Amino acid sequence: MRDESRVSSGFVNRLMRLLDSVEYRRIESREDLEAVARVRYNAYDQIGLAPKTGTVMIDEEDFASNAHVIGIYYDERLVSTIRVHHVTQKERTGLATACFPDVMDPLLDAGRTFIDPVRFAADPKVLRELPGIPYLTLRIATMATDYFATDYCLSVIKPNHKAFYQRIFNSKPLIKPRYLERFDSMVELYGSDAHSELQRIYQRFGFFNSTAMERRMMFAPVAVGRTPVLTVRPTARFAMARAH
Repeated sequence: MRDESRVSSGFVNRLMRLLDSVEYRRIESREDLEAVARVRYNAYDQIGLAPKTGTVMIDEEDFASNAHVIGIYYDERLVSTIRVHHVTQKERTGLATACFPDVMDPLLDAGRTFIDPVRFAADPKVLRELPGIPYLTLRIATMATDYFATDYCLSVIKPNHKAFYQRIFNSKPLIKPRYLERFDSMVELYGSDAHSELQRIYQRFGFFNSTAMERRMMFAPVAVGRTPVLTVRPTARFAMARAH
């Protein structure tokens, strides 16, 4: 009989070892954003979603006041990226609010807060070599959920991806699947309740954990006159040690 606890422990250990070799960077410069755009294009082109009329993969939401664009580097090479929006009553920019305003607006009006991770992209060549990179990329979403103390972490996904988010984040559907023309596909909105799920995620998948200092370095506003901390080393091992 297969030992599921052993499998889970081995999986976590492999991801922890991979995490030791990566670093996160806040994308602040135009040059870095152009590198992110190239990774986005290569990732979306692989699945037939890259734009047909050009290679520009930077949009106005990258510059929204509630947006945080992060790059994940392995051996000094940009291998994946994600953008998270801290969506609140006053700052509503995000994919979920754009796609499902009838669902999101009442929740925001009631004071609910969200992390909306979008623009996930990983270098297709790297994924073949390092299949764990998507988990370490989505770690940014759990860090943002924790740092901003939001109520939910959202996922705007196609139906064939929902099993992943249900298994890892115990995400629940917030709507029934809908056809959205912008994706030419059925799309669903899932949410993971941070109040009940975040600590469970940390316990099951220790690589998602982080220290408060790492989260501040990743998301805190840069003080006037100070140079931002662009490179952030993961602290999951320290956070796990403290938890025990």
